[in-house]
Amino acid sequence: MKSKIGVIGILLLMSCSSTKLVSTWKNPDIVLFDAHKVLVVGLAQDENIRMEFESRLADKLEEKQIEAMRSIDVFDVEFTSAQRSEEEIALVEQQLLDKDFDAILFTKVVATENKRTLKEKVHNIDRMFMRFSTDYLEHQDIYYDPESYDSFNIYHVETSLYCICDGKEMELIWRGDLDVTETVKVDKTIDTYIKLITDKMGEQEIIFY
Repeated sequence: MKSKIGVIGILLLMSCSSTKLVSTWKNPDIVLFDAHKVLVVGLAQDENIRMEFESRLADKLEEKQIEAMRSIDVFDVEFTSAQRSEEEIALVEQQLLDKDFDAILFTKVVATENKRTLKEKVHNIDRMFMRFSTDYLEHQDIYYDPESYDSFNIYHVETSLYCICDGKEMELIWRGDLDVTETVKVDKTIDTYIKLITDKMGEQEIIFY
């Protein structure tokens, strides 16, 4: 699955109720930060998933009367199809500066953690087993049946805001770290993730205040 959907695709397969803001960091030299033109970047191999995520985040910026562009409209296919050098990235940064961008909002998955949880036997969830033998027989498959457990991933996702400021070399302004547990609700997950990061940025007087 990972090879098909890429990094942001992982994010899109999460349940809205399982998306949790873990921590944030704000540059101590910044009291408040305004932006007028922002590039939205989401790392993904699947172009459709990348487009969906970047589009929704760009729409959120537009609601604040901030001009937003998706990386999918800025980085051509050739650029994202191969590894790029530091010099090539520096050239892109200068091009963004020349085009009056003043910030980049960059989202990526930084780590994956696998978990296992015991499946619930729904039909017995409220039953009280009065005899050991009945209880044991009902649940003995835990010993030998791997299907007794669900395996799922927790993804550690990071969204960073960089200032495109002349002479400051793309200084980090703000970062949010989130844990997202794998399930299968796409639309609500995107909305919840974006709401969590933009609400927190607003609280800390970064763009969305």
